[in-house]
Amino acid sequence: MTLNTVWFVLIAILYIGFFVLEGFDFGVGILMPFLSKDSAPDKTDHKRRILINTIGPHWDGNEVWLLTAGGATFAAFPQWYATLFSGFYLALLLLLLALIARGVALEYRSKDASPRWRALWDWLIFLGSALPALLIGVAFGNLVRGVPIDADMNYVGGFFNLLNPYALLAGAATLTAFTLYGAIFISLKTDGELRQSARAAARRLWLIVVLVLLALLTATYFETDFVARLGVNPGVIPLTGMVAILLSGYFVNKNREGWAFFTTAVSIAFSLVTAFLYMYPRVMISSLNNAWSLTIFNASSSPYTLKVMTIVAIIFVPIVLAYQAWSYWVFRKRLTSDSPLVY
Repeated sequence: MTLNTVWFVLIAILYIGFFVLEGFDFGVGILMPFLSKDSAPDKTDHKRRILINTIGPHWDGNEVWLLTAGGATFAAFPQWYATLFSGFYLALLLLLLALIARGVALEYRSKDASPRWRALWDWLIFLGSALPALLIGVAFGNLVRGVPIDADMNYVGGFFNLLNPYALLAGAATLTAFTLYGAIFISLKTDGELRQSARAAARRLWLIVVLVLLALLTATYFETDFVARLGVNPGVIPLTGMVAILLSGYFVNKNREGWAFFTTAVSIAFSLVTAFLYMYPRVMISSLNNAWSLTIFNASSSPYTLKVMTIVAIIFVPIVLAYQAWSYWVFRKRLTSDSPLVY
């Protein structure tokens, strides 16, 4: 295995980590305005604070996976970074602004007791969760389908070229899957009315997710060169992803939140693994001419750069993983109506 392949795999792992860890964060933000409704305004506000506190200790650490993936792309595959960020500039700018608005809202929402103040930040949390959940799926949909790239590795399409039906369907898949993921996480981390509301939402969302994923799988057959060309045969990985989401529905209906959360995470992770296996060794597929696609070879840094990066990753990645695992262990307890709330 060359260092080019090693870094392709590491970047894939970083994106998978982002989807698995930040996915339920986004889902909580999307569901917050709806699951917290109560006839008494004070109870509505208290429920929203509980929901925010379920992700409060983790959301900023989870976003680091996306930032690290971007940084690793820049260092390991600078041409991929240049083409991706120039071609997807407006979409990525919207993603960045949404994430900034969401982070500010999570920190400032409870700084003032004014209902108008809190309502403003509540909707920014919702938009800052829903928009990235949609855009990240649209981005990966375009990476799998291919975008117009010329012989000089330049993106020659426009913004609306990215909003094709296949990419929008991929965006709908991530949006609905993350919302389901968030509902299961809420039922796992809360009690009382919130837990019951989250369970009911998960039951309704599960069928929608399955239908959207089946539609995306069918569209992939017709809209990509998946059948004619496989980078690496994914074997049972796509099937495992579908079986996992079906099992998730079984566990949701049995109110077994832990297993439902696990199987949903497996489905999300294996879906992304399938996408990266299909792309390999390409990193950006040219819809104009496959020979113009960016690969792990023509888009990479020098061998020396990759070697130094590998040594750094071997040292620091285990430290980061250990710290994040420790933080989840410390804040593992379920939140109740009597729990102290920081956010």
